[in-house]
Amino acid sequence: MISNEIFLQRLSLPLEVKIRMAQQRIREFHKKMEGQTYISFSGGKDSTVLLHLVRDIYPETVATFSDTGLEYPEIKEFVKSIDNVDIIRPTCTFKDVIEKQGWPILSKQTARRLRVIRECSKYSSSYISAVYGRSKGKYNIRNKVPNKWLYLVDAPFKISEQCCYYLKKAPFKKYNRKTGMVPYLGMMANESTMRRLQYLTYGCNSYGSKTSSNPLSFWTDEDIWNYIHKYDLEYSKIYDMGYRRTGCMFCAFGAHLELEPNIFQRMKETHPQLWNYCINVLGEGEVLKAIGVKYENDEQDATNIW
Repeated sequence: MISNEIFLQRLSLPLEVKIRMAQQRIREFHKKMEGQTYISFSGGKDSTVLLHLVRDIYPETVATFSDTGLEYPEIKEFVKSIDNVDIIRPTCTFKDVIEKQGWPILSKQTARRLRVIRECSKYSSSYISAVYGRSKGKYNIRNKVPNKWLYLVDAPFKISEQCCYYLKKAPFKKYNRKTGMVPYLGMMANESTMRRLQYLTYGCNSYGSKTSSNPLSFWTDEDIWNYIHKYDLEYSKIYDMGYRRTGCMFCAFGAHLELEPNIFQRMKETHPQLWNYCINVLGEGEVLKAIGVKYENDEQDATNIW
């Protein structure tokens, strides 16, 4: 276990110290796994730094990219410029997922709890925890759907957190089984509560059912950009177009917290055809309107639509 105080101390360390610590974690994981490792490569800035760190020590390490069909064209273009990259693909599309499972909105935790409320009996412990925050006789506000989102229980569209599983996690699990290799991941602990708790519990290198190495866990966005500039690394030009997040294009997790222009407003300007497919063909415009997220620069009616 790592204390929160130590985590905060590590966040504030100079970049040179963080580099040495990350390199040590990389070596430890490589040795423990007897070299049966690969780099989970998304084409984003974090995994670009991860790629450079790992290959600086182990140049032959393969990178693996999951082509979900939701990546920005600029990301795919950048991935194609990198040597020794395995391309894997999911067995379903984003359209399949939203139709069968539901839309990824708000956060993974809230989306999951909304799905639970819809699917479970009102007398089940999962339902009671999601609606009332009670579990095993105790109350915990973190267990429940925030009151302001409870109206989405009656939304005319499905809601789910499972998009990431079907489009990313499942293909990588299959790849792990097929190759016998385990991944280096470019995730930072301060990006979410879940990742922070994972780091505090396991540290950078985790072994067992979820074996992986996260040598950038105690890094920040500033560290990433400083490393890129320090080593003059090539990176996807999507960042020069004003984007900060470069994950799945149509993902709405966290969109309600973004300052304008948010990713959907920006997408309309930079990728109008993909924006039209997302908003009008798939129907995400109505989903975003239901949670008060603007998807174009004109004023919209973001009130309850059902």
